[in-house]
Amino acid sequence: MSNPIDLLAPVWTHMTQVQPVRGEGVYLYDAAGRRYTDFTSGIGVTNTGHAHPRVVQAIQQQAGALIFGQMNIVITPAALQLAERLNAVTPASINQFFFSNSGAEAVEASVKLARMATGRKNIIVMQGSFHGRTHQTMAMTTSKYIYRYNYQPLPGGVFVTPFPYSYYYGWNDAETTAFCLRQLDQVLHSQSAPDETAAIIIEPVLGEGGYVPAPAAYLQELRRVCDAHGILLIADEVQSGFGRTGKFFAMEHAGVTPDIIVMAKGLGSGMPISAIGARAELMAHWKPGTHGGTYGGGNAIAAAAAVATIDTIREEHLVENAATQGARLQAGLRDLQAEYPIIGDVRGLGLMVGVEFTNPDRSPAAEMATRVQKACLARDLLLLTCGTYGNVIRWIPPLVVTSAQIDAALAVFNEAMAETRD
Repeated sequence: MSNPIDLLAPVWTHMTQVQPVRGEGVYLYDAAGRRYTDFTSGIGVTNTGHAHPRVVQAIQQQAGALIFGQMNIVITPAALQLAERLNAVTPASINQFFFSNSGAEAVEASVKLARMATGRKNIIVMQGSFHGRTHQTMAMTTSKYIYRYNYQPLPGGVFVTPFPYSYYYGWNDAETTAFCLRQLDQVLHSQSAPDETAAIIIEPVLGEGGYVPAPAAYLQELRRVCDAHGILLIADEVQSGFGRTGKFFAMEHAGVTPDIIVMAKGLGSGMPISAIGARAELMAHWKPGTHGGTYGGGNAIAAAAAVATIDTIREEHLVENAATQGARLQAGLRDLQAEYPIIGDVRGLGLMVGVEFTNPDRSPAAEMATRVQKACLARDLLLLTCGTYGNVIRWIPPLVVTSAQIDAALAVFNEAMAETRD
């Protein structure tokens, strides 16, 4: 094979053929020096921007001292420092942590903990969810069929309830919340009895399902339902955590504390690390040895990067910047929505913003979303699509983004919209 790309398994999709050799802030550079504005953040990973100096320094220092110490044998200082940092940014009741390598692993860990702690087996997930690509998490993923295509049979004991996606239903948030709560109640009466339901897991902002924030009232009622039946509430904050939504965790917008928080992506600024957090009383039910992993907690470099990431987010006020720049971004996108009616909805929290393209009859306009995305790419602006029908463009810039960079990206998006309309 003459092209090195041909050596890569074709199961990977590639939005571009760009081969970056350097990254800085919101930008990527190829070997020829061409600059790309990365408003994908590696799908919500590089919250601190590409190659943030503090994260780079932490990685370099840790690599020169200790690379690995297996958690069942030794406890690395970096892992202890990370636990302390997470304890400082999670809700007060979340005070113990387990580390893994990826979001899917962390979701699986949360399910195993929930089943062990409650003695129950079933899990309820939301329509439009994405929780990972392992067999367990594929069974829990409903955003697109492709994520589970031809992999059946998948693990059982997983039941689906509607996510409160107001624009899809064509209702306001109150009507949507009421409907989805009735549907959840029906699931608990018809498919998974409360006393066999270990947990309900929700992304407070749907990721692959379309960048849809759950109404605060729904999350608050979901907490009440879980409390009433002894069901654990798991928040999958893999994509929405670490300042992405203008709060450290998206559940904070609703004032709701989950029983288990699932974390990854923005935790390590690109290093492979994930975590779950829960209260000590819950963790105490997890029988020692019933879960683990070779690298979880043992990769001192990844842990050090995560410590530096959290410190950078807090000390450089990136959560606040996400809220400020997210408001600027949404305002600019709503101005464009007024000019281009095919933009049916602009929504999001902080710098987790979705633009949904729909036709006059409200049917998905996926082709338009793809055309706009490609027109932006031709202008060196990297944006991703999402949603069950692929008709949502998602905006995920690094949290270090400036007002000038937001405005420049909006100008490119406007050009792309004008080009594709003509």
